[in-house]
Amino acid sequence: MAQKIIMPKQGLQMTEGTITKWMVPEGGQCVSGQPLFEMETDKLVITIDANVSCTLLKIVAPEGTTVPITETIAIVGQAGEDISALLGGAPAAATPAAPAAGEPAVAASAPVAAAPAPAAPAGPVYATPRAKLRAEEKGIDVAQVAGSGPEGLVIERDVLAFEAPKATPLAKAVAREAGVAVADAVGSGAHGKVTRADIDALVAARKGAQGARQGTLVPYEGKRRLIGEKMMESLRTHAQLSHQLKVDMTNAAQLREGFKAAGGKVSYNDIILLCTARALLDFPVVNAELTERGILQKDYVHLGMAVDTPSGLIVPVIRDADLLRISEIGACAAELADKAKTGKLTPAEYTGSSFTVSNLGMFGIECFVPILNTPESGILGVGKIEKQPVVVGDEIVIRPMMCLTLTYDHRVMDGAPAAQFLARLKTYLENPYNMLSPLAS
Repeated sequence: MAQKIIMPKQGLQMTEGTITKWMVPEGGQCVSGQPLFEMETDKLVITIDANVSCTLLKIVAPEGTTVPITETIAIVGQAGEDISALLGGAPAAATPAAPAAGEPAVAASAPVAAAPAPAAPAGPVYATPRAKLRAEEKGIDVAQVAGSGPEGLVIERDVLAFEAPKATPLAKAVAREAGVAVADAVGSGAHGKVTRADIDALVAARKGAQGARQGTLVPYEGKRRLIGEKMMESLRTHAQLSHQLKVDMTNAAQLREGFKAAGGKVSYNDIILLCTARALLDFPVVNAELTERGILQKDYVHLGMAVDTPSGLIVPVIRDADLLRISEIGACAAELADKAKTGKLTPAEYTGSSFTVSNLGMFGIECFVPILNTPESGILGVGKIEKQPVVVGDEIVIRPMMCLTLTYDHRVMDGAPAAQFLARLKTYLENPYNMLSPLAS
């Protein structure tokens, strides 16, 4: 019997998802346990498997469509079944959204054979990342390609079917270096072939044109929009304040070298995560959340760590970090970071953090003020380690120093306990050997 497939909810805060790819074409066979479609949430891209073996009778939400949770995205059943009743009751497909980075966005029900290409549209041109990559490989200006995706979206097959104007190898090389499209030049060679002179003329004309440099319009959609909304919500709903101090990482560096000499592998970030987890145990007020019933001070540390991925920021969670040894924290952090960058995190691995650490030291950032990760009450910003002159006793010496910034919710805690937490963390980082108890090592 035919039935509806609805947009599944992945994570507590998810309200909508974007269909990025149908693994089974309309009219194709679904196999229970095999991939049916890919969807993008505000966190990552997830592959959803079919839960029954049947025929995909109708795709209601084509690729590139953003759909609220629990609304119909497809209808499955036995081949030849009458689904008119289900179609009549199915919500209308949501407006197709511009695709997120790295995602295909083809209308699943579009015919395979490309129709004769209409004239390229005027105004902004939207294309999938895969289409842009193919266009760049072929030296094609994607603006010259007519899109067959939702609302004229240029997809990969449009680029593959596009016949670019013929040009000499030298003309193509000059166009690529100048950043212009061969298709924009008027060919003066035999049979309309574009020559170097044609490219030079095009470049000269553009240099003399008024307003030729207008920038690139990037759609504010998908994950970028959801991250932006979450950050604005954090700023609106929290009384955010920050403290900063510098930490001498001399002993941390020696500890790291000691592990290395013994054949182990410990990073500065592993040491920071371990010391942060221990300091949070000492200051439950920082490891807290404001709820409707009051301030919940947590007796566990689920440590979030901000990870930059090709599709945007995500915060995987090291659960019970306060119970882990430094080697276990390092292994867990490495595994979660790899999953985050390849889009393989499960909802349980990126939800439920009680405090977050955001480390931008590897990007050369000396100091920064992070925004709270809702609903947490504290987040630690970690800068790079660099050698600086410092006063030790009555002498000026060179030490590896690191800047820490604690952003906290002033509704949950006052400045004094927040400063005390940061000072305790400084003590732990400057004396990391004290962390290597049987539990920590």
